[in-house]
Amino acid sequence: MTYERQFIQAWLDAGFRTCPQTQQVLSHTNLIPNNLVQDMISQWCKDRGIELPKPVQSTHDQCITKGEKECFDSLIKKVVSPSLPEQKLAAKELRSLTKRMPSFRTLFGENRDAIPKLLRPLSMCRADFHPDLQEDLITTVLNLSILDENKKLVAETSEAIPLLIESLRTGTIETRTNAAAALFTLSALDSNKSIIGLAGALKPLIDLLEEGHQLAMKDAASAIFNLCILHENKARAVRDGAVKVIMQKIKDRVHVDELLAILAILSGHQKAVEEMSELGAVSCLLSIIRENTCGRSKENSIAILYSISYNDRSKLREIREEENVNGTISQLTQNGTSRARRKANGILERLNRTAVPTHTA
Repeated sequence: MTYERQFIQAWLDAGFRTCPQTQQVLSHTNLIPNNLVQDMISQWCKDRGIELPKPVQSTHDQCITKGEKECFDSLIKKVVSPSLPEQKLAAKELRSLTKRMPSFRTLFGENRDAIPKLLRPLSMCRADFHPDLQEDLITTVLNLSILDENKKLVAETSEAIPLLIESLRTGTIETRTNAAAALFTLSALDSNKSIIGLAGALKPLIDLLEEGHQLAMKDAASAIFNLCILHENKARAVRDGAVKVIMQKIKDRVHVDELLAILAILSGHQKAVEEMSELGAVSCLLSIIRENTCGRSKENSIAILYSISYNDRSKLREIREEENVNGTISQLTQNGTSRARRKANGILERLNRTAVPTHTA
């Protein structure tokens, strides 16, 4: 999707982490110029003798005012106050300001001790005693992590990732959802993927996904997907039970598109493929290819089947029976994405090579 820079920046600055058009969760918030569209617009204007409109000036790089700085310093001071009511009021205000005002996200990046101070109330007491305070502080971490310049700083703050992981397990469902969303946002950086994986985030993310809260599943799945891009996190996800949980959700037709994308990544891991095979993945994936209208889901399904067919030769019989009855794989070679067609052809070639020859007298 392509947007005017000013308006998509305003959307991001308001704290949204989804594409306005598709509502899909964004894997990062880096703005990339669409030079092709820009050139097309320029050529269209030139062909018609129309002066190309000047770009609207963005207000994103606004200066931080003295008043904002004083307000920020005052709130950080209050959030570490001995007074619990004062902590709660400051946390609620910081949550609101970091969502609405980019300048407050920037201020966290410019004050290296601000994030440890923000998290201190969670370190000082059990979060389940004060779930409202926990929710506001974790959501503030999510909000300030939207700013790309803050991602490394947050992940390298020693308290941050452990407290986010703890908040996946305890607190309100909004706290747990926002903790997952924060880990997803932070995992946009490869260096952070390693930190988060090593800290043990995958197991509670998988547990949150398994619980099935509609509000939390999408953010948990997005975080798992991002983390598993890193090879060593694939092994951790498989060890922590990701394949079984995801397979069951897919069989129940829950968030199929998102979860197939995770399985496709995990299909590069030998043990994951073996587990998929044992859990009846072949029939499930074939039914998705037949029934699902999403090209990306069909592509991921056939990619996983390709890995299974090369890992477990016994599954070729099931695939061949499906092909003989419905021609599912052959159809995909005609109407699938380029990657789906390539994988489908690979399976058909393997079926042909392993076909039992017919002898005639």
